[in-house]
Amino acid sequence: MHRLLPSSSGGFLALLLLAGCASPSEHERRPGGGPVAYEVQIETSDPGSRIEVDGEYMGVSPLTITIWGDEDGTFHGSGDGYTIFKAYPVKPGQYVQTRKFLNGAQAFMFGQQDRIPKRLYFDLNQKPEGLQILAPQ
Repeated sequence: MHRLLPSSSGGFLALLLLAGCASPSEHERRPGGGPVAYEVQIETSDPGSRIEVDGEYMGVSPLTITIWGDEDGTFHGSGDGYTIFKAYPVKPGQYVQTRKFLNGAQAFMFGQQDRIPKRLYFDLNQKPEGLQILAPQ
């Protein structure tokens, strides 16, 4: 399934300047209707971070990718019900950063899916939340 496409950051800037706050009807549609294209700008605390979406390599930060979503600006359903963005460390002492968004595949169970953000920022120096297992010293 090819719903994620890297695109140039210059194209994103031009889109912002020309479109302002674009409504879903102003976004590109796939031929024959269906999902709508949304641009997501991805930045990291250190440039050059490997960026993946749903396990698929998108490029290195900073970059802008296209996400195919629903007309209301939410993530289109697929897979396990989540769209997962990951940014990988650039240098020692940094951490993998993950953002998880509920998409339409789980909407029937949880109600409404998450909106597609225009921009994602990952601080690679931030320790992940949750259980952490430290090696004995």
